[in-house]
Amino acid sequence: MKKISLLGSTGSIGVNTLDVVERYPEKFKVIALSAGSNIEVFAQQIRKFKPAMAAIFDTTKVDALKKLVGDLKVEIVSGAEGAVAVAALPEVDMVVSGVVGSAGLLPAMAALKAGKTLALANKETLVIAGELVLKEAERQNTRIIPIDSEHSAIFQALNGEKPERIRKIILTASGGPFRTFTLKEMETVTVKQALKHPNWSMGAKITIDSSTMMNKGLEYIEAKWLFGVDTQVEVIVHAQSIIHSMIEFVDTSIMAQLGIPDMRVPIAYALTYPDRFDSELPSLDLASMGDLTFEAPDFERFPCLKLAMDAMDAGKTLPAVLNAANEVAVQAFLDERIPYKDIAEIIRMVMQNHNPVALQELQDVLEADRWAREETEKTITVAH
Repeated sequence: MKKISLLGSTGSIGVNTLDVVERYPEKFKVIALSAGSNIEVFAQQIRKFKPAMAAIFDTTKVDALKKLVGDLKVEIVSGAEGAVAVAALPEVDMVVSGVVGSAGLLPAMAALKAGKTLALANKETLVIAGELVLKEAERQNTRIIPIDSEHSAIFQALNGEKPERIRKIILTASGGPFRTFTLKEMETVTVKQALKHPNWSMGAKITIDSSTMMNKGLEYIEAKWLFGVDTQVEVIVHAQSIIHSMIEFVDTSIMAQLGIPDMRVPIAYALTYPDRFDSELPSLDLASMGDLTFEAPDFERFPCLKLAMDAMDAGKTLPAVLNAANEVAVQAFLDERIPYKDIAEIIRMVMQNHNPVALQELQDVLEADRWAREETEKTITVAH
């Protein structure tokens, strides 16, 4: 039986992970859970899965959570330290990281330092500190298994292949809700419009990132770290979200991984790797799919994608700055403090004002993150 710690249990990845775990009670045991602030859902999960430890990131919610689950034998911890404790529990075999944003970095590193297999849905961990994260995984001789549907697709397509056989990785992108919008139409995009993804059900921040194609930019950076920084990565828009990504080999053969757009599929693969279990999910009905289309991304309408590629090319602390600026700008848009069209421009201005430094330790990443958040807030205040 595989013993699991789950980071971000009340989010989309967390809920889907628990759904997979519940289908195979003889295969998986939840040892620890962590969540942000949704104590009502979190308390229900604790009651259902009976973990030994539960961490609530919002320290103001500790007492309320204890009242909801006080009759259970569960150790309640809190804050960033609590998430780290959940990730490093000695009896755990695998840590699933479904945390959104840079908050996932420290518990992910704690999991690797403790020698745990890391099933990673939190792309920001590799975006902001890829070099340091991979060094730690190598040092501890442990494995990172991607959960993002695109990276899971690549991981599956590469099974047994040697790196020198790869010509390029082809990341597919749905194009989000504004794939066919004109520049003029994108000037008046509302929060409600941006939160309506055509194919996937995700949290608010990731859904906005998908609409700007920043999500694909972050995945571009993540793919570089997971599968080789010198590997060519191409992004192509595939509106149907049926082909999750592809590999082109040196002989021009292309291998694609197809499947229904349901995150439980890559989650189950990560949990069961190197095996596969019957998911009991509906099969992909190819006959009903109709046309599968492909088109090049439009960098003029989706500048966030190009900003992410530029950040990866520059390296050092610039990807961390890109990520932090994006998190702050997206939240400002969700709070209706800035218009949609300003998200990319604010990120660009913050990146231009940053002097990148080499990553020697985690503190370099955390300092760049802190600086970028302050700089982004200043930029938003001045511009609006």
